Amino acid sequence: MPSPRPLRLVLAVNPAASSGQGGVRAREAAALLRARGATVTELVRGSGSALAAAVAGEIDGADAVLVAGGDGTVNLVANVLAGTGVPLGVIPAGTGNDAARLLGVPLGSVQGAVEAALSALELPPKSLDLGLIEWDGGQRHFLAVASAGFDARVNERANSWRWPRGAAKYTLALLRELATFRPIPFELTVDGTPRNERAMLVSVANGPSLGGGMRVAPEARADDGVLDLFVVRPLTRLALLGVFPKVFRGQHVGHPAVDLSRASKVSLGGSGVVVYADGERVAPAPVTISVVPGALAVLAAPASSDPQRSGAA
Repeated sequence: MPSPRPLRLVLAVNPAASSGQGGVRAREAAALLRARGATVTELVRGSGSALAAAVAGEIDGADAVLVAGGDGTVNLVANVLAGTGVPLGVIPAGTGNDAARLLGVPLGSVQGAVEAALSALELPPKSLDLGLIEWDGGQRHFLAVASAGFDARVNERANSWRWPRGAAKYTLALLRELATFRPIPFELTVDGTPRNERAMLVSVANGPSLGGGMRVAPEARADDGVLDLFVVRPLTRLALLGVFPKVFRGQHVGHPAVDLSRASKVSLGGSGVVVYADGERVAPAPVTISVVPGALAVLAAPASSDPQRSGAA
């Protein structure tokens, strides 16, 4: 009886992720995978466009593409793999790692992430929805959350800093942004119904968390065919500081300034509004955001599209 062929894996690497940790973790992951008999093609590129092109050129015949990087690199590769049926896996090496949380991947151990990917490869791939942002002249998928307003401003500030790392970066950026931020008049259309909001932020969530584990939409699932719309109406600085710690535990739901609803399509406009998704700048408003059910095959923990429900770390 012939022996099964070795797994053919593509490892897409952002060498600059977390001040060089992307490259370090990728080398460790590649060694572990090869020790388990897999054939690994490492793609290390200095720019996003070059990495996307390299991944597109290697996916034919690949069993999976693993990403050693943060949410931005995962987003880049997800846009290449959308609709192809080639599964995406994650070796967490970024600042926020919300995509890894969504897939139930262990965050603190490269070996744990590799074992999770290999275990998932023994099962049929899981299909997750993607969000799709469209604007005049372009479109982009996202895996976790698209945001505009306060959160996008915090992202913009945090992305300009090399230190600190992890969730602390977003916390400090939030405190800095809080000093000058004012509510924004948003022009929304939700499943065909116009809706104007003066709000601190508007998020459209495919998954539950952004910014390193802030559970803005704790009930959002990336396999239910709908998006979760999260709106925070005007708050005083003191009130926002009171709500903020609760977001990490998903306990802000029910606050009178917080509105959560579900939608399949959201159009978002507003003067000077910029939309971020998966921690990266996407486009200025106006944009239209919709859900693409089952668009991405992933290597995920089988229990849930929300690992914090299933007990994953």
